[in-house]
Amino acid sequence: DPKRKAAFGSVGRRVPYRILHVINENGESLGNMHRAEALKLMDKHNLKLVLLRENAEPPVYKLMTGKQIHEEQLRRAEKKKASPKTGMCIVQKELSFSSTIARNDLETKTKQIAQWIEKKYHVKVTIRQAK
Repeated sequence: DPKRKAAFGSVGRRVPYRILHVINENGESLGNMHRAEALKLMDKHNLKLVLLRENAEPPVYKLMTGKQIHEEQLRRAEKKKASPKTGMCIVQKELSFSSTIARNDLETKTKQIAQWIEKKYHVKVTIRQAK
């Protein structure tokens, strides 16, 4: 499932690679090691093994505490929320009114335009000439 791979989280004991590049919880590189050695280290220090970069050679894993994993997940969620959404179409609202519009109707429509602008919509206003 491609969605599961993109998620950041604890890998646990299901490490598909034999040789890993391991980083400790302080960010220091421990070098390349065998999967079994990394799992022993994980158990010894009561940490979790987390995949950072799968496409590197060898794949990069980091030993992390549960708190570090949680903080990293929150940081990534904030970063994702802050980044502009690609592929989204710009919503354009269009409003047209006659040149003989009543005052009350004009006020109502200007309120509606103000709400759309607050929601970051593009607003197009057309004024038709009365017959």
